[in-house]
Amino acid sequence: MADESPKPETFELNNGSMQVLLTNLGCTIISLSVPGKDGVLSDVVLGLESVESYQKGLAPYFGCIVGRVANRIKDGKFTLDGIHYSLPINNPPNSLHGGNVGFDKKVWEVVEHKKGETPSITFKCHSHDGEEGYPGDITVTATYTLTSSTTLRLDMEGVPKGKPTIVNLAQHTYWNLAGHNSGNILDHSIQLWANHITPVNENTVPTGEIMPVKGTPFDFTSFNRIGSTISQVGLGYDHNYVLDCGEEKEGLRHAAKVRDPSSSRVLNLWTNAPGVQFYTANYVNGVQGKGGAIYGKHAGLCLETQGFPNAINQPNFPSVVVRPGEKYQHTMLFEFSLE
Repeated sequence: MADESPKPETFELNNGSMQVLLTNLGCTIISLSVPGKDGVLSDVVLGLESVESYQKGLAPYFGCIVGRVANRIKDGKFTLDGIHYSLPINNPPNSLHGGNVGFDKKVWEVVEHKKGETPSITFKCHSHDGEEGYPGDITVTATYTLTSSTTLRLDMEGVPKGKPTIVNLAQHTYWNLAGHNSGNILDHSIQLWANHITPVNENTVPTGEIMPVKGTPFDFTSFNRIGSTISQVGLGYDHNYVLDCGEEKEGLRHAAKVRDPSSSRVLNLWTNAPGVQFYTANYVNGVQGKGGAIYGKHAGLCLETQGFPNAINQPNFPSVVVRPGEKYQHTMLFEFSLE
């Protein structure tokens, strides 16, 4: 019998002004090139040299889609409809980003690849009941589309069947708007449309509290340089921000705006998710990247739009339960510009 399982390959989306390289291994963005103030294209995402490097597990979740549930689940345990579930403890004492073989390590099927003015690619994967400890079968699709000259849209859907389950997918790209190999992001400025965060315990799991950011080093309600407050928050930022004050367009809420002074590149992020994990690559240490780059601490920043971490164990957090007949839908828009 022929081997029907998909193989890891690379694919390009290109509309003449923006170029994105992806692989179906983990639905991963390997590179994304957009113009800077000089008109020169630079690759602004951290990544590895080859698909084989990703297969070897050398990337700290660079560019991939993480699931079935992104972020941490406390002690790898939860209860759904009175049934207790245990997940792999792959980030002791917690379960992280879907377990030992999360969606980032699966080779997704390529359903459609369109070229032209608004090129797109759709990836699909099936996760069976009991996989990595999670209940219920679910089919997930992810579609990346270049919707305008410098805009990337990602639409993710999950359709469960048979049993209710929990789903919280996140896109885990590490951005450096000055160029992936340009050093750290401490000179980048960021604005987050969030008046609150979900503070964490010593194992970086939310306590259940919703804390105002006003008067704390977590306050990015107005534009602020990341490096000016990062030393006040331990290793760096790795916190879920509650998206509660952004303007809306087309059903998406303004989540974040990031600016790099050296290239004048700006990234605006819009999403329909309730939260965003702002992470400053605190654990990246000497990772060998593409083109001979070596990535160190704070070499990039992640803006993982998501349901709140450990939501299944916190009744006051927005629910991440999806039942048969319902559909999980998560969209984000990455808009690049210059200013």
